[in-house]
Amino acid sequence: MDIETELLPESERKDLPSSSNLSFGKHFSDHMFLMDYKADTGWHNARIVPYGNFSLDPASACLHYGQAIFEGLKAYNGKDDKIRLFRAGENMDRLNHSAWRMCMPQVNKDELLQAIKTLIQIEKRWVPEAKGTSLYVRPFMIATEAFLGVRPAKEYLLSLILSPVGAYYAEGFSPVKIFVTDKYVRAVSGGVGEAKTAGNYAASLMASEKAKELGFTQVLWLDAAERRYVEEVGTMNIFFLIEDVLITPKLSGSILPGITRDSVLRLALGWGLKVEERPISINEVLEKAKNKALKECFGTGTAAVISPVGALYYKGVNYSINGGKTGDLAQRLFDEITGLQYGEREDAYGWMDII
Repeated sequence: MDIETELLPESERKDLPSSSNLSFGKHFSDHMFLMDYKADTGWHNARIVPYGNFSLDPASACLHYGQAIFEGLKAYNGKDDKIRLFRAGENMDRLNHSAWRMCMPQVNKDELLQAIKTLIQIEKRWVPEAKGTSLYVRPFMIATEAFLGVRPAKEYLLSLILSPVGAYYAEGFSPVKIFVTDKYVRAVSGGVGEAKTAGNYAASLMASEKAKELGFTQVLWLDAAERRYVEEVGTMNIFFLIEDVLITPKLSGSILPGITRDSVLRLALGWGLKVEERPISINEVLEKAKNKALKECFGTGTAAVISPVGALYYKGVNYSINGGKTGDLAQRLFDEITGLQYGEREDAYGWMDII
């Protein structure tokens, strides 16, 4: 793929934020990647340009009919000063699955990876060096055709933007408190829950805001049909260590197939742990918490990697997990995955892509 570049003069580029005080998604690099799609010509006009505003027709389909998808992955500055991407190919596969589900055009996986690497090479000074920091890569696609009518659009814009980030949660790697909702639902089997589409996150906002008002970090969603079975946290998949078995909800069409989720499953199996992907009810989880059989609970995702859960709050009752402390398995998984990402451990699975 030929990529045209229009780069800012050095004198017009932004000052870098301090690596010691990075939050999540607040700072953006100097340039972005753009590419256009039309039904009669396909993807074209690939370019890297200065970061700036889009110009959209008020009738653009993304503003009215929700055709908007995205991905999230990270670039890491390793101890050997090499920049690494973690399982980037799987993120491209998931972006294309989301595109298929939302009736949007798919993208050549290798060409999109090329675009990501090219943009990061141009913006390599934005990859922070401090441990625990990274450069967040956000590919996204929106429908831009101007029309009013319910059908798939025929024109799209794909973009890549970069953001240096620190910890996703204010707690960092300390255990978070999760609010379990049985009033609101995020997605239903047969819907678009397995796609990383903007509407799924809009659907989660009200419950998330109510949880934060009560002092909780995130929401744990239950299934839409019975409000009984655990699905996922707002920004993470969820795992439970019950006795010596690691359990996570089975992918059912309403749960996002997380890249970190899959990594945890493969690592745990490789370590000889018993692993189950199955439906698990909130009643089972809480009963196991009460009798101390629930040894650990943690979330997994690109943003937080591994996020220990110290308590679940359900119907007015707070259920402590592992005394509110980080468990040994969560710590081991966090150390292993971040060790791979920063080039500190052997990449036995071939997950890392050096730029």
